[in-house]
Amino acid sequence: MKSAATHLVVMGVAGSGKSTLAESLSHRLEWPMAEADEFHPAANIAKMNSGTPLDDNDRWPWLHAIRDWMTAQASEGNSTVLTCSALKHSYRDLLSGAAGNVVFVHLDGSAELLGDRIGNRKGHFMPPTLLPSQLATLEPLTASELDSGSLRLDIAKSPDQLLDEVISTLHLM
Repeated sequence: MKSAATHLVVMGVAGSGKSTLAESLSHRLEWPMAEADEFHPAANIAKMNSGTPLDDNDRWPWLHAIRDWMTAQASEGNSTVLTCSALKHSYRDLLSGAAGNVVFVHLDGSAELLGDRIGNRKGHFMPPTLLPSQLATLEPLTASELDSGSLRLDIAKSPDQLLDEVISTLHLM
């Protein structure tokens, strides 16, 4: 039986603003938050630091760990906010197996805007050179995902506008 917990998975490629929106959602809703990057094994981080894109063999154990964290949180009665690129439909299918209601919030924008954002951030292990591989891998939300409550948002909007849109559209407050 599915738990009453809701998991907001803020998804998109690097530079889309996942962390900013997730932190705002977590604060406003008072839900625990996790960054998917925290679930990567050291080998994945080293691979990305070297400029080498991850492949599915790298991603499956990482995605299982994220799904298991959401299920553990749901078993404690917690709804959550999580950042995760969730680039492929198959990845989202796996994450949707977590206990509770998993809702994807896809932050989407132009390659130019994303590139500018990545180029201006400091202290992140994801180099700008990997953006094209992420964009090539990205499978946008399907009609069935959108029909089941997931959202696609334009990152040209301000962080406050995105926060308000998620909360009002999903009737979270």
